[in-house]
Amino acid sequence: MRRMAGKCCLLIGLVLGTTLLPCMCLFGQQSVTPSATPSATSSEPGSKALDEKIAQFDQRVTAAQSSADNAWMLVSAALVLMMTGPGLALFYGGLVRRKNTLAIMMQSFVLMGLITVMWALVGYSLCFGGNGPVIGGFEHAFLRGVGAEPNADYAGTIPQTTFMVYQLMFAIITPALITGATAERMKFSGTILFLGLWFLVVYAPLAHMVWGKGGFLNASLGGRFPTLDFAGGTVVHISSGVSALVCALYLKKRTGYPQKPMPPHSLVLSFIGACLLWVGWFGFNAGSALASNGLASSAFVATHFAAATAALSWSAAEWIKNGKPSALGAISGAVAGLVAITPAAGFVGPMPALVIGLAAGLFCYWMVTKVKGVFGYDDSLDAFGVHGAGGTIGALLTGVFAQAVINPIFGVGKAVGGLDGHWAQVGNQLVGIAIAWVFALVGTFILLKIVDLITGLRVTDDDEVTGLDIVLHGEEAYNLES
Repeated sequence: MRRMAGKCCLLIGLVLGTTLLPCMCLFGQQSVTPSATPSATSSEPGSKALDEKIAQFDQRVTAAQSSADNAWMLVSAALVLMMTGPGLALFYGGLVRRKNTLAIMMQSFVLMGLITVMWALVGYSLCFGGNGPVIGGFEHAFLRGVGAEPNADYAGTIPQTTFMVYQLMFAIITPALITGATAERMKFSGTILFLGLWFLVVYAPLAHMVWGKGGFLNASLGGRFPTLDFAGGTVVHISSGVSALVCALYLKKRTGYPQKPMPPHSLVLSFIGACLLWVGWFGFNAGSALASNGLASSAFVATHFAAATAALSWSAAEWIKNGKPSALGAISGAVAGLVAITPAAGFVGPMPALVIGLAAGLFCYWMVTKVKGVFGYDDSLDAFGVHGAGGTIGALLTGVFAQAVINPIFGVGKAVGGLDGHWAQVGNQLVGIAIAWVFALVGTFILLKIVDLITGLRVTDDDEVTGLDIVLHGEEAYNLES
């Protein structure tokens, strides 16, 4: 018992010593001596020291948060770039015929270079400079003022350079999606000129209206019709999908379509590409939280759940109709779910994400297998059926399922979507959808007319039969003789 009591006393002494000693060092011995009555003058050094330590602690916490957020955002930027190359390049590359494999992949790759240069010169400024309702200004042209300091209007914990390069990756993949509708019949020169102009005329205004300060549709920075678009349902998918439809109608059908079968030459490539898209989409959606926080986690979960459900619903519909599910159907369904959850990812919980994925899989399957056949347009790789249709239904359902408990974007205590009782948000979503459709329809048609006069758009029938790999690039994807 004595030994135990002794050990207890020793333990208590150690605890008190380690607790009181720092306090004595910090405040001075007078602060712990009952007989001492410190004067105001004698307490000032301790008070200043405490203030300095608190300030240093705040600086360290802020620096740690900034480092964590910056690391996540740089990884997210890399993931989104991976969606274009190799993700989209492989996905589209496997869906075309063998003789056009390199041509379609080359389009995605060149856009990685072209849009990057345009973004540095003027694109970033048009999207995120100024505070106009439709388009930004030129204050950040040539990346003036874009450095290590954060831009508090958009992302207050990461360098503006990081925010800039993250948004660049969205600008790269959006026009690349359009190439799915023009595959196997559009000139390389016409493609580059058209998509470069499209980036300036269609993408930049939509990006500013939805995400830019003062934008007409911006939900968090003073928009007239606040449209919820967490990661690009309107800006990316509706704009590219609807533009893809216009391109398909303008270029008309491929030679021999639909009488001649034109199956994918390598579903293995497309399968790998779809899986890379799925993984990269976490950077696309969860990264749009612009911080390493709970909202990023919520968007990550919603993204995965919607993709999984859409893959199953598309496969189930195909199984019921054709008696067997296909690999092409499964990966198409997954992409449709990823598209539809994009505007909603940061506003909905896991269960609504399942519903959105279910609806996207069924709706996009119907668009690709039924509507496309009824109207007879040749959307080669179903860019409109998946991105245009999926983006539209996703943007609409965002207004239904968005909740303040996930993201109080309108302020604490204010309803966000229909589940919160704010059904007027569905009307705002319809306005955003309509504007995106009109911009894409009108802008794309005008640009196609202009480019057609300058370079021409469609290759000759003979070149189409030969294949664009040889005709446009002098190469073949597969050298089967070696």
